[in-house]
Amino acid sequence: LSFINKKYKVNYEDTIKKVMGILFANWYCNGMEIPVDEEKAKAYWDGKLRDVELFASTGELLLMNGCDHQPVQKDLSAALETARKLYPDIEFIHSNFEDYINSVREAVEEELTTVKGELTSQETDGWSTLVNTCSSHVYLKRLNRQNEVLLERMAEPMSVFAEEAGKAYPQDRLEYAWKILMQNHPHDSICGCSVDQVNKEMEIRFDRSTEVAKTIIEDASAYVTEKVNTSCFDKDAIPFVVYNTTAWDKTASVTLNVNVQLDRQWDLAKGYKTMTAWNLPNYKVVDAQGNVVEATVTDKGVRFGYDLPDDSFRKPYMARFVEVTLFAKDIPANGYTTYALVPCEEVPAFPMVYDASATHLENEYLCVDINEDGSLNVVDKVTGKTYADICYFEDTLDAGNEYIYVCPPENPAILTKGKKAEVKLVENNSFKTTVEIIHTMEIPVSADEELEQDRQSMKGLLSRRCHRSAEVAEIALHTFVTLEKESKSLQFKLDWNNVAKDHRLRVIVPTGLDCKEHYTESVFEMVKRSNYHSEAWKNPSKCEHQQNFTAMNDAVGGVLVGNTGLYEYEILPEENNAIAVTVLRATGELGDWGVFPTELSQQLRPLTVEFMLNFYAGDLVETGSYKSVYQFQTPVVTVQTDVHEGTYPTTHSFLTWKGEKLLFSNMKKKLGGDDVMVRFANYSNEPTKLYIKKDGISEAYRSNVIEEQLDSLTVNAEGFYEVDVRGAEIVTIGLKK
Repeated sequence: LSFINKKYKVNYEDTIKKVMGILFANWYCNGMEIPVDEEKAKAYWDGKLRDVELFASTGELLLMNGCDHQPVQKDLSAALETARKLYPDIEFIHSNFEDYINSVREAVEEELTTVKGELTSQETDGWSTLVNTCSSHVYLKRLNRQNEVLLERMAEPMSVFAEEAGKAYPQDRLEYAWKILMQNHPHDSICGCSVDQVNKEMEIRFDRSTEVAKTIIEDASAYVTEKVNTSCFDKDAIPFVVYNTTAWDKTASVTLNVNVQLDRQWDLAKGYKTMTAWNLPNYKVVDAQGNVVEATVTDKGVRFGYDLPDDSFRKPYMARFVEVTLFAKDIPANGYTTYALVPCEEVPAFPMVYDASATHLENEYLCVDINEDGSLNVVDKVTGKTYADICYFEDTLDAGNEYIYVCPPENPAILTKGKKAEVKLVENNSFKTTVEIIHTMEIPVSADEELEQDRQSMKGLLSRRCHRSAEVAEIALHTFVTLEKESKSLQFKLDWNNVAKDHRLRVIVPTGLDCKEHYTESVFEMVKRSNYHSEAWKNPSKCEHQQNFTAMNDAVGGVLVGNTGLYEYEILPEENNAIAVTVLRATGELGDWGVFPTELSQQLRPLTVEFMLNFYAGDLVETGSYKSVYQFQTPVVTVQTDVHEGTYPTTHSFLTWKGEKLLFSNMKKKLGGDDVMVRFANYSNEPTKLYIKKDGISEAYRSNVIEEQLDSLTVNAEGFYEVDVRGAEIVTIGLKK
């Protein structure tokens, strides 16, 4: 909408309720390769003008002179002269978008058709939506989401925290990391519909951007930690600070490695022996008030480490480490809290409130039983509703390409339903239980030979009739299910080694909910979609795109399925209103306009995906259960320190805000300025209010996505700046020091 922003300067109150849209009904290359020869030009223009006039609302007809991989037409001027000669009653203009749009605005004489909601090709036969690119190269999708989380939700806010404490904001490194990430975001790149070399380069770029983001987080958190006053702990304590960069208080188990022998051994060989022989004492974890915190401490032995001083050569050493897992309650939003590891005579014992086993997990809100086939029965204690047989797996033939999933007829799905699974208890303490479920699936190693013939001959996807090979391979799915204390969510990590080609793997979550619509997160909004497609839809697959979650609820309960980089789902009304999430789509060709084999898109490699289930009662928007996904995706940051004086308290929040139905996007420094920018999105279609305050702020103002200063905000009696937020609005606020 840049043309609107540039052309019309509007105040916030001058609400734009409608936006003019122009449909490329004849695609975006409907005016390419225009002939100069009169005879050829006549046939060309008769067809082109007829086609475009079918859809035009005005006499301003748009023809696009170019396409993907299309060179500039050097004789375009001559071709237009021929057109003017053949059609003297038509004015042919070599134009640009801004002039064309202005011409259309001036030519509109009556009300245009109004389209509400998403423009996601629902009123089509369903074959050309390209939604299956959301599941192509899932390992790249996972890396993308993790990279975005590190930059947007961790590196940027942590840098703001550190800048407030006196450290220079690392704008150059952040820009570098963002630019490397965005080099992976062209639509054929991030969608996974490219040749193998492109996808190889993407993996390298994700690694580069991710590593830069991690160093920014490490530097910022270490700097702030030096300012935290830990003198409340005894001299033999080993303090550590836990940072929560999400926008809501966080209660969760936290795991970190702590160096417990602080006298580092610089002689590596001698140090290893000395550290190994050292008699490790018992430990407990305490908070800043001296209260004992539920925790486990595990000896991790001697490890190699190194320092990189600013003023000398590298310094390798040996140190003795323990792994600490604690139950951290109410870590402040956009802030931190401080704990310490303290030697003790006897390890504290914490009561087990609920019994757990390899087949049973339970806390205050959920009771989970694991069936013989590895599916779960979950009782929501708040509502009393049971969700039966959830989280089974489905594997099908995929004879499509990187763009489109196709399963020819007479190729039944392979299910884990009814097949015995192995279940192991992995971890069980007073605040966390993890079990491992192992499904062994016999999967055909590929499609049969007919599919390769179809690929080489460019046989149409809808005409393919191949089947799966007779040869099978065993694929072991290792699903780790975790339930934590005081949580309404189940967390899942799925590991497996994919040794089969030409197939799609999904996790199926039957909800049993009585509803005809569901919620899905799109880009900066939560949309409501029908569980059913229109009569025009002919594709047997009814997949849709999502960002971080899909959820549905009825009058009794609700289920949210969150993810990390799993962008494709399907609602299966015939399967108890199941939410099916694609965790792998293995294909062997790019598709589109030529024969381009893509062996890497078969993803013959070890794979890991993460997803979660949150159980709630009421409307998703009203309950705010979607916040659980952001907590799930965003890990805490932990920093070991020592006992020292400091200017910051042991618990602190760098930003305070409140507001119903709002999603906090991020907090960062203004590009080229000193102001702190914070961004929110209203996840409902109803107006709401945002209240925000921050220490050291002299003024707050409305801004926009390009960080221009707009209207100033007023402060209420409680010291909060008040912001009126329209339904589905994205709000950017600037905070001046």
